[in-house]
Amino acid sequence: MARPSRPPGFDMTYRPDSTVSFGPPLKERLPWLVYLAVALLISGAIVYGQHAPANTWLFKYVVEDDRHRIMPASVCAIILFCSAIAGVLRDQMRGVVVNPEGIVLRELLSFGVPRVRRWSWSQIDKVRIPKTEQKGQELPVLRGHIGLDLWDGTSALLPPVSNMLELAMMLERVALARAIPLEGTTGMLDDLQAAGVDSKRAPAA
Repeated sequence: MARPSRPPGFDMTYRPDSTVSFGPPLKERLPWLVYLAVALLISGAIVYGQHAPANTWLFKYVVEDDRHRIMPASVCAIILFCSAIAGVLRDQMRGVVVNPEGIVLRELLSFGVPRVRRWSWSQIDKVRIPKTEQKGQELPVLRGHIGLDLWDGTSALLPPVSNMLELAMMLERVALARAIPLEGTTGMLDDLQAAGVDSKRAPAA
């Protein structure tokens, strides 16, 4: 279905001024961060044990008892440390990137297989902002996922990110400037003038 015509005064060349990445929220990254801390602690203990005085229990456990192990303690430390680093780096591959050309969604499928989906602004037919909840003078909190209705009739839900409100405000600015239909609002944008403060216009074709 063709998108409705834009009313006069809307700038179809509006785009964000820079690229902004939104990673997964802390609660989703916490398990890997804890694993990394444990790996560093164990690896550090093994390295220290290899250089500790010969009469200490740690030296005896790490060095002398290695003769009874299938895998040396140093090899275990390397595997543990490398797996923790790889897990943290892989976790950082997830998220949403907003750039001047559109939106990039980075996901991890089963067995850690990465998937990247890209949509230009012209491919987005509607932006759906979930309801917000505000307590006192605090910033509003989004309750739900940001949705995108695409040009081919499909839709996509953006995953939770570390700063959902900032992501929603960026998408709301673009939707207002480009007259992309918008469902819901963050309540943080007064008018279209605020959207032009941090934008740049593409050169005319």
